[in-house]
Amino acid sequence: MTGTTLQALTPSSIDSQTGQPVLQWRFMAILTLTVIATILIIYQQTVLSTVAIWLRSETFTHGFFIFPISAYLIWMKRKSLAEIAPCPDYRGLLAMAGLGLGWLLADAGSVQVVAQLCLVAMIPVVVWTILGMQVTRAITFPLVFLFFAVPFGEFLIPPLMDFTADFVVTALQITGIPVYREGTFFTIPSGQWSVVEGCSGLRYLIASFTLGSLYGYLTYRSNKRRLIFAALSLIVPIFANGLRAYMIVMIAHLSNMQLALGVDHYIYGWVFFGIVMTLLFWIGAFWREDQSDQQRQENRIAVNTAHGAITSRGFAMAGVIIILVAAFWPAYAAYLNNRPIKTDGLTIKLPESNQGWNLQSTPLTDWQPHYVGTNAQIMRTYRKEDKVISVYLGYYRTQRQDAELINSQNYMIQQKNPVWSNVGETQRKISLHDKNEIIQQTLLRASNNRLLIWSWNSLEGTYTINPYLAKLLLAKAKLLGQRDDGAVIIITAPYEGTPESAAVSLQSFANDMLPAIDASLNQVAERETYAHE
Repeated sequence: MTGTTLQALTPSSIDSQTGQPVLQWRFMAILTLTVIATILIIYQQTVLSTVAIWLRSETFTHGFFIFPISAYLIWMKRKSLAEIAPCPDYRGLLAMAGLGLGWLLADAGSVQVVAQLCLVAMIPVVVWTILGMQVTRAITFPLVFLFFAVPFGEFLIPPLMDFTADFVVTALQITGIPVYREGTFFTIPSGQWSVVEGCSGLRYLIASFTLGSLYGYLTYRSNKRRLIFAALSLIVPIFANGLRAYMIVMIAHLSNMQLALGVDHYIYGWVFFGIVMTLLFWIGAFWREDQSDQQRQENRIAVNTAHGAITSRGFAMAGVIIILVAAFWPAYAAYLNNRPIKTDGLTIKLPESNQGWNLQSTPLTDWQPHYVGTNAQIMRTYRKEDKVISVYLGYYRTQRQDAELINSQNYMIQQKNPVWSNVGETQRKISLHDKNEIIQQTLLRASNNRLLIWSWNSLEGTYTINPYLAKLLLAKAKLLGQRDDGAVIIITAPYEGTPESAAVSLQSFANDMLPAIDASLNQVAERETYAHE
């Protein structure tokens, strides 16, 4: 390739059959792959976080196969691509800058999934910028298919769990089996059941949608049929998972709790899922669209010869510029993250007594919320007359990955906790500092205890349970060089019967103690600010 990589291509490099610049395409393919590899190295922390999730989560293990499948789909279209003369499109630089800014905001707010989505989206933009819009359109699906590599969808787990519980309980009632339900837990005469994260069907849903989208692309030619089949691959597994859960409960019930438990539970589930997917593909095959060679010839993309004078130097320049645009954002993020961090020795001090509430030496229960990476935390129990309240404060000074207020590893109880069960979560409007605020209400139960829990986040004087608002506030503070601390406030009261009596106690505690709680959080924040100075 000597003498051609930095010059306009000569006629000797034109393929005699297709009339296309072979050497140019080889150079462009190598250049494009080099630019993509360079960007992935620049954003290696995001890449490594993605791979780490593929490794630890069975739900997203399929991510390892997405890039090879996409590469193979592009290879299948090599003849069509050979008919297109690539041409740099510098409009892609604006898109790259926008994705870089989105990645920066996500990184500042520690929203890992958004950072991963922005990084994957950079790959089609690289193709667009270096090779042009015609090439990008020709391989649109293989490029879009890359997004299935992003570990995305965990936010669907709670609604999927609720749907599965609704489906099973309704099916049992139709069958004539009496059911007592409390949240995602339900009891039938033969035993007790619960719908946990593994029963939500998210694994089936993601696997079905990934395979369904690929099958639709390979089987159909019209986008309408592809979209319809992709939609079916989303809807069918949701109902199939409900039916799967119902069948497992029924098998166990009819076998006197001897079958469909333990390993059988998972084996039956995957076998049933395999049957459902086989039926879906079999039915979809009746409407397959195969094109003849003549139709493919008619549908070929017209050869673009208008840019034949573009030199390889011009393509290389486009590659260099897009790398520079992509590299700016991680460099700025590194600058922000290199601020001095001093978080040792932080403690939260709550008053011994306040407004008639007196500190108790005995904890309310053995339960404690699970919050990872806190810089300071405290849990205390107060009593006022016949009211007993527990308060937990978790404080984050300099938030970062796995040490942040909004994190999937922060929860009231772990799934399958041997003692406590989460029997319901909802939002509730209460009064905080004489203002109506929305907080999270959780109900926990144990063999001899029931707890009503109110929780909310505090960020620079703003109370919220909205994770998106919290992340935006965090990102804003980091980008502007402001203090990015935050805290969770959790108050708990025991109850018997209905939780409303406990709600009265919690509201009374919030009215009396919230000023003291805020003052305690401000004190620890100011001590850390002084340490920096």
